[in-house]
Amino acid sequence: MKKIRILITGGGSGGHIYPLIAVIEELKKLIEVSGATLDARYFGNPGHYSLELQGIGVRVTRVAGSKLRRYFSFMNIVDFFKFAWSIPQALWKVFWFMPDVAFSKGGPGAIAIVNACAFYRVPIVIHDSDAVPGLTSRVTARVAKIIELAFPSGAEYVSAYAERVKAPGNPVRSAMRPEEAPQSGAAHEAKLTMKFAPELPLLLVIGGSQGAEIINNFILENLPAILSRYQVLHQVGVDLYDAHIATYNTVTKPQLEAELARRYRVVPFFGTDFRQALTAADLVISRAGAGALFEIAAWGKPSLIIPLTNAAYDHQRENAFQYREVGACLVIEEENLIGNLVLAEIDGLFANPERLKKMAINATKFYKPDAATNIAKDILSLL
Repeated sequence: MKKIRILITGGGSGGHIYPLIAVIEELKKLIEVSGATLDARYFGNPGHYSLELQGIGVRVTRVAGSKLRRYFSFMNIVDFFKFAWSIPQALWKVFWFMPDVAFSKGGPGAIAIVNACAFYRVPIVIHDSDAVPGLTSRVTARVAKIIELAFPSGAEYVSAYAERVKAPGNPVRSAMRPEEAPQSGAAHEAKLTMKFAPELPLLLVIGGSQGAEIINNFILENLPAILSRYQVLHQVGVDLYDAHIATYNTVTKPQLEAELARRYRVVPFFGTDFRQALTAADLVISRAGAGALFEIAAWGKPSLIIPLTNAAYDHQRENAFQYREVGACLVIEEENLIGNLVLAEIDGLFANPERLKKMAINATKFYKPDAATNIAKDILSLL
């Protein structure tokens, strides 16, 4: 039986790893139909996502990762030497695997691996999730056979390679794709299952895989007023969880009546329970990472988006603005995170159910359900 070797790489955040998982899932289906088998390996540093990759049968080969910070940091010096080491390391390890095709999601650590693949004449597909492609995607575009983009507008940043550019959207892993359009009453049932009051609107607050301290602090500072109107399910980030809970228990919770305190629930990170959280949510408050936007869109949820102001190339703001252009969300800048202002925006949405419904419809239209399948087909076309 023929074995097809696929190398995947990408920085160790959820925004890089989860689309890789989505594409591998589709590659498995397509390859099994052809009667071959898939040998997929991740090269790089997946952080705490190793188990998720291994769970879908992807072996992890570690290669030193490095990051270029766009501000002065001693770690830039450290990472310079890590990058220098990663080049021979990638050349050596790629040689012993010698993939048929390589697929890169960009991000820290991917440049050395993609260039090692190019050195060995391995066909390369790259994908960038953001409206403004990152540095790694721009650098590796020159050696890529196919350049995949989530946002069509990203094509202007790789215009020198226009004939190789496609815009299939952003891959969403199967664990986060609804099998069918959510039925009426699904939010009601999900709230009951999660022990929230079904008649009270539920705000789902997410800050990306690492959390968002500014959003976390805003929620705590305004929690009494928010809980007087709504329920809140808040994902704060694994590294920020302990500090957030300590502040909540010592500062915020004593201000709340018992009934209001029951309306607030904190989690460090969502796994597969994110499906249920999105089903239950009436409004999502989120950062503007592409992964989060496309998952919110997959479930057709109206949202209030707060872009990260110091993101590379200001890509989160551009992601948010383009998502707003299709009518799927409101955008609030970090400097406008003022309690009365934000609450007035939220109150205005819930006072206008037709607007919320239209935002949900527009979100669903933004989502590209075949993105992972189309990218997988492009990868296999290079065999």
